[in-house]
Amino acid sequence: MGGNVLFFYGTLMAPQILYRVIHGSPNPEPWQKALLTFKPAILHGYRRHRVRGADYPGIVAVGQTTTEPGANASVDSTASVLGTVVSGLTDGDIHRLDIFEGSEYEKGKVKVRVLQESLDRQDVGLDGKDTDKHLRDVLDAAGAEFADEGEEVEAATYVYVAGRSRLEDGEWDFEAFKRDKMAWWVGADESEW
Repeated sequence: MGGNVLFFYGTLMAPQILYRVIHGSPNPEPWQKALLTFKPAILHGYRRHRVRGADYPGIVAVGQTTTEPGANASVDSTASVLGTVVSGLTDGDIHRLDIFEGSEYEKGKVKVRVLQESLDRQDVGLDGKDTDKHLRDVLDAAGAEFADEGEEVEAATYVYVAGRSRLEDGEWDFEAFKRDKMAWWVGADESEW
């Protein structure tokens, strides 16, 4: 059993993609799915950006200093990132995730707040429709008032370190990713990632 807890804020919020990375299949055996618990969560003090020319986002800490010309010096101190906190990951899962994330990201510890409308893996069926329900719940939680935040959980996450100039100013859009790109990510050969 795995005791690792990670916060995902991009493509890996989709269980099918997470399963593909850690198990090699978007639809692993039921016992493999049962090992993980998914809960919507929010990470304060970070902002999610689109990575130029990529389907995935990167997060950076609010107030992170930059020496780039034209960089916006004023940063919103209320910045936060909605994502999914996943527990039950094994050391082998973490190894595969580290390889998947590559050198553009550095894994670090953060504290996230689990949203009250959490959806445990045990409550989710194993068919694709219920997986979509989980994703809808994560997205719906984005509109939740911060008063709906629950317990604080320490988790690891992958912070973007490949340079601020590679990030666009705009927020990465999970809905657009699901609509336009997710099918490719679920079905693509790993060498194409």
